[in-house]
Amino acid sequence: MYRAIAANKRNTVLIIILFLVIIGGLGALAGSIYQNPSVTIITLVVAAAYALFQYFAASSQAVAMSGARQIEKSDNPRLYRIVENLSITTGTPMPKVYIVDDPAPNAFATGRDPDHAIVAATTGLLDIMDDAELEGVMAHELGHVQNYDIRLSMIVFGLVVAVGFIADMFLRFTLFGGNRNNNNGGGNPIMLVFGLVAMIVAPLVAGVVQAAVSRQREYLADATGALTTRHPDALASALEKLAAYGRPMQRQNSTMAHMWISDPTKPGIMDRLFSTHPPIAERAARLRASGRSF
Repeated sequence: MYRAIAANKRNTVLIIILFLVIIGGLGALAGSIYQNPSVTIITLVVAAAYALFQYFAASSQAVAMSGARQIEKSDNPRLYRIVENLSITTGTPMPKVYIVDDPAPNAFATGRDPDHAIVAATTGLLDIMDDAELEGVMAHELGHVQNYDIRLSMIVFGLVVAVGFIADMFLRFTLFGGNRNNNNGGGNPIMLVFGLVAMIVAPLVAGVVQAAVSRQREYLADATGALTTRHPDALASALEKLAAYGRPMQRQNSTMAHMWISDPTKPGIMDRLFSTHPPIAERAARLRASGRSF
C-alpha cells in the first residue's frame, strides 16, 4: 500500500512538470516570435492572481454550487461520528461536515489545508452505504485532505488558465500582428496556421493533463483511505455500489467535477480521455488486490 502511494506521488510530480513544460514552451515561443516577453509575463501574472483567488474562495464556491448544508452531530450522528473517528485515527483536525440533498450517491472534500477542510456526502450515498462502506468513502475524502489534493488542484487550475491565456494571446498576435512591418506578425500565413494550431492544441493538452492529475489523486486517495481503515474491501464495495447506483447529480457543474468521489456529470463521447476520474472497476480491482496483501 505504501508503494502505491509513493508511485502515485511520483506520477503526479511528473505530470506537473509536463504541465510546466507546456506553459514554458508556449511562453518562450510567443516571446521569441514576437519579441515581446511582456505578453507572457502579463498572462502568467493574471493566471497566478486568479489561482490565488481560487485558493481562498474554492471551498465556499464548492459548497454553494453543490447546495450543501452544514450539519452538527445531532443532525446526522452516523455520518458525523464516522468523520470524527477517522479524524482521530489520522490525527487531522475535525473538518466541517456537510450533507447534499441529492439522491445521486456521491461525496466530496474541499479546503486549502487540513485546518480549513470540508467533507460532504449526499443523501443518496447515506441511503445505500452500510457503515463500513460509508467509513471507506469518508476515509477516501479525508485522504484528499491529508494529501493536500485540493491545493494541488488549485495549482493545476491556475496552470490551465495560464495555458489558455498564452494560447489566446498567441492567436491574437498572430491574427493582428505584433508588428505588421515585418514577418513576425499576422502577415505571415505560416505563423497564422501555427498560431491557430497552438490555440487549439495547447488548451486540449492542458485539459488532458489536468484530468490525468485528478485521476492520479483519486488513486492516491483510495490508497490512503484503505490504509486508514485497514479495510480496502469496504471501499471497493462502496465504489462498486457507486457504479451500480450512480446517476448524474441534480446540480451539475463541470468545474467541480474532479472533487467528487465519482463523476457527477453525464458521460460524453470524450469521457475516457477527459474524465477526471479513473474507471471505478479499475479502482475497485486495485483495492481488492491490495487487500490481499494486508
